[in-house]
Amino acid sequence: MAMKRNTTATTKSLFVTFTLLSLLSLSVCIFFFFFLFTSPATQPTNSFSQNTLLSFQSPIKVYVANLPRSLNYGLLEKYWVSNHPDSRIPTDPDHQISTTRFPESTKYPPYPENPLIKQYSAEYWIMGDLETPEEMRTGSFAKRVFDANEADVVFVPFFATLSAEMELGSGSGAFKKKAGNGDFFRQKEVLDFVRNTDAWKRSGGRDHVFVLTDPVAMWHFRAEIAPAVLLVVDFGGWYRLDRKSSNGNSSDMVHHTQVSLLKDVIVPYTHLLPRLHLSENQKRHTLLYFKGAKHRHRGGLVREKLWDLLVNQPGVIMEEGFPNATGREQSIKGMRTSEFCLHPAGDTPTSCRLFDAIQSLCIPVIVSDNIELPFEGMVDYSTFSVFVAVSDALRPNWLVSHLRSFSEKHTDEFRLNMAKVQPVFVYDNGHPGGIGPIPPDGALNHIWRKVQQKLSAIKEAIVREKRKPANISIPLRCHCT
Repeated sequence: MAMKRNTTATTKSLFVTFTLLSLLSLSVCIFFFFFLFTSPATQPTNSFSQNTLLSFQSPIKVYVANLPRSLNYGLLEKYWVSNHPDSRIPTDPDHQISTTRFPESTKYPPYPENPLIKQYSAEYWIMGDLETPEEMRTGSFAKRVFDANEADVVFVPFFATLSAEMELGSGSGAFKKKAGNGDFFRQKEVLDFVRNTDAWKRSGGRDHVFVLTDPVAMWHFRAEIAPAVLLVVDFGGWYRLDRKSSNGNSSDMVHHTQVSLLKDVIVPYTHLLPRLHLSENQKRHTLLYFKGAKHRHRGGLVREKLWDLLVNQPGVIMEEGFPNATGREQSIKGMRTSEFCLHPAGDTPTSCRLFDAIQSLCIPVIVSDNIELPFEGMVDYSTFSVFVAVSDALRPNWLVSHLRSFSEKHTDEFRLNMAKVQPVFVYDNGHPGGIGPIPPDGALNHIWRKVQQKLSAIKEAIVREKRKPANISIPLRCHCT
């Protein structure tokens, strides 16, 4: 009888313990569910759910390929000693007699201020973070390793944008040629180097990361690096129009199989205008502002049509030009005194204008049907931007009427949400050469978190490639959505 009572007591004790543990587990699940699904969508990088969950994530392990210095910081040195101003802009801020020179012994030269190049400077800031001594990198999501076998990905430290822009700015006209094209030979040197490494041979380049923010970066060898992870500002430079097409519609585009949201990462342009804090915001008297080139090609033909529709509308300012020299001050004033900033497609679906608008707290009006945006899934653009179909925007008087329908309460809410995500699109860490701690909520960490999301697909692709019989070729079938 005593044994039966003891067994019954033990059973009751185990039941109570199990019940308490179940309730505790359920409470934890409810707690995480509440914060994950009730936190405001406008605060993905600041909310409890993101910071808490990401703090439990292991950093991505990055090996930096040992390219010659002449392909990155040495290329910068070559840029600065050049006496040839950029032939594409009236005033080159980097090649004037009054330009302050940095000491020749500087290990990490500054990146160009020329806006045509600076807008694509992601390559510089990513490299600067990886070059920073480890003890200073406590806020970085990328952990640098010095053995390729320990790495999740291999970063290829080629300043591809700088290389391309130096050739374009020279005015030689040799960019798409091979003979006499310094950029072509640098591209070839990079490809020859990485292809001869064990890391590339092991993965076919699928776990290698290239920064190709300029639409023409690595122009001559895109097919060869297509399997790699490409950091791009959009996919516009990777499409070509059917030559029989005359209207530039997306249905007439031939989509390359070299880019895909499955493997590649959309990254921000570097903004050219300074940040306006919400506390500094003042009354805005202009409804809609745009500054840029009226005439564009391909999908950007919509810009010219929009210009003609809007240029004489009350409350709308349409200015021709680029934020360079005096144009920069005009852009700052225009964006800071306007409720909305127009962002139509140009030669490619996006531009640095969008990120200048965000830093200026000017609500973006995005008229670009094929646009891809950085960090989607982490940032909800619909909470601070207005998206308009091209077909609607081209209806006479429709766009202005639509923008006037937003109440002051609504635009204030947009601006509040925008202020929360401003840091997400910032590369510059405020340190010379980019060598120093980075802000944990800045662009670099968001880029590496996006790359980390691709790792399982990368590993699967590598394994699938290994089991293929010899001499069997399977065509690339990338789908962007």
